Amino acid sequence: MIKNYLIMAASTNYMLRADQCLKEAGIKTLLVPAPSEYGSVCATAIKIEKEYLKKSKEVLEQKNIKLNGIYEDKPKKLIGLVEKLSKDMISDEFLNILKRIENGEELSFEEIVILLKAERKSEVGALFHAADQMRKEIVGDVVDIRGAIEFSNICRRNCKYCGIRKDIDINRYRMTEDEILEVVHEMNHMGLQTVILQSGEDIWWSSEKIISLLQRIKKETGMKITLSIGERPKEEYALYKKMGANNFLLKIETTNEEIFKFIHPDDDFNERVQCSKWLRELGYLNGSGNMIGLPGQRVEDIARDILFFKEMGINMIGIGPFLPVEGTPFEKYPTGSVEMTLKAVAVTRIVCKRVFIPATTALASIDTDGQTKALKAGANTIMLINTPPKYRYNYQIYTDKNMVDLESAYKAIKESNRILPPYIKKEDENAGDTKRQ
Repeated sequence: MIKNYLIMAASTNYMLRADQCLKEAGIKTLLVPAPSEYGSVCATAIKIEKEYLKKSKEVLEQKNIKLNGIYEDKPKKLIGLVEKLSKDMISDEFLNILKRIENGEELSFEEIVILLKAERKSEVGALFHAADQMRKEIVGDVVDIRGAIEFSNICRRNCKYCGIRKDIDINRYRMTEDEILEVVHEMNHMGLQTVILQSGEDIWWSSEKIISLLQRIKKETGMKITLSIGERPKEEYALYKKMGANNFLLKIETTNEEIFKFIHPDDDFNERVQCSKWLRELGYLNGSGNMIGLPGQRVEDIARDILFFKEMGINMIGIGPFLPVEGTPFEKYPTGSVEMTLKAVAVTRIVCKRVFIPATTALASIDTDGQTKALKAGANTIMLINTPPKYRYNYQIYTDKNMVDLESAYKAIKESNRILPPYIKKEDENAGDTKRQ
């Protein structure tokens, strides 16, 4: 097993500088959420292999990078997991996999498939429990809350499943820069630290317009920024990173190339993967994700998706059920399974470990308790929808999209016995009820 180390910088600025300096020195790095014992839920660590440790220390010292420390990235052992679950009705095969999880060992493709195929209630419950324990050990009990502004529903793509695809008949809109900033200030007042700027692939929003938006958000609020605007040239990604973008979300949806081609008639699988590689190379916290229940999808495909997330060093992984949309070529296909989505969340937590996993809006749209269930199965993030009401209902990437606001986030966090992030400004009594148990 390759031994890794985690570099904890003294601030976000030092972390970004350190990562850039190490990359320029030819050192392979990954940005990962910091373990709970080394920082807050939003803190980011730089992960390096042992062979680069000495050189990394030399580079960081030369560049005067202030550090909180460098720590060995030890496998998390879930002590007592098997003992607690061994009395349940669990097969020997399943129990052996739990033992490997307990010991912090890496799982094989075949073992991942076995976990995803769990149907016995006791085994599914054991899977969720193991994932929840892994989440607690790795990132702690605080649920990160972020806010999304869906600033344009205009898209050049014709993805067959999507409610804002190019050829669908809907009311189109583009928010102005001032409208976006008005919402950003409202989010900042709420205490949110990260704004997600999400849109269709709207090329009217040129690099110049995006950069102007980034600069204003940074200057006026200092908030972290996640972009979710689709495939762009590497040069644009680099510009956005330089001008203040911290994270980028570009979902793969599926790693089965045949299914990818079927659902994306005007896109290319290899180009999507290349974009993710560029984002990683540029030092973004890199987001991806998949849909559960796509036409033709098998459990083995989901297992390969999870391994792809791990091998690509994906930091934020959004997993949601497929939801059919009226007026699209896929409107007659069945909705994806809530249970399989939750199992995918759980296995992703176990395999990928130190990552952000949201309790997705898609889950909340088909199960009123979906976000609570996801938090209990390994998720640690909730994304609010902050798009203004006059635009919100025209960004229906799937039919009957649920409205996730602070109230519903409070509810899910309280019901899952988790903790509100300290940066949220509690303006009502109910928010104060969610405390460490």
